[in-house]
Amino acid sequence: MKKLLFILSLVITAGCSRAQNPPNIQKIPAYHILTNDSVYVTQANLKKNMPVVIIYFSPDCSHCQRMMYEMQPKMKELEKAQIVMITFTPYNMIKGFYRDFGLSRYPNVTVGTEGYTYQVQRYFQVKTTPYIAVYNSKGKLVKAFEKAPKVDELIATIKKA
Repeated sequence: MKKLLFILSLVITAGCSRAQNPPNIQKIPAYHILTNDSVYVTQANLKKNMPVVIIYFSPDCSHCQRMMYEMQPKMKELEKAQIVMITFTPYNMIKGFYRDFGLSRYPNVTVGTEGYTYQVQRYFQVKTTPYIAVYNSKGKLVKAFEKAPKVDELIATIKKA
């Protein structure tokens, strides 16, 4: 009986650990977003040979807003990376977010909504926002953050890319 319970617990543990493995996010996800400029863009619009930072966020998320406040004084250090901020919220919410944080000053930042397709959200299996994935200039994953990192840690990760 003890052997049976031991084997059963191994099977359950193996099944649970397999379910919690991170998704295969090694490449930049395919996305189709409506930007604050009313233009649809995809990953094909990314500039070649530049690191890419994908930030999955929600405009009304306090953690996302705090991250933006912390990033603003250091945006000069982030200008060598393409930052793509993607949300599922309606278009009018991204317009306000874009305006409130003065993101028009940063040509390397794109903000858009994927609407209710949840394609990017499913790709990363986002549980909380902000979710950040940093890719190198060849489009390979450097590091993913399931919670907002310290801005200095994010900058150091981008510099490694």
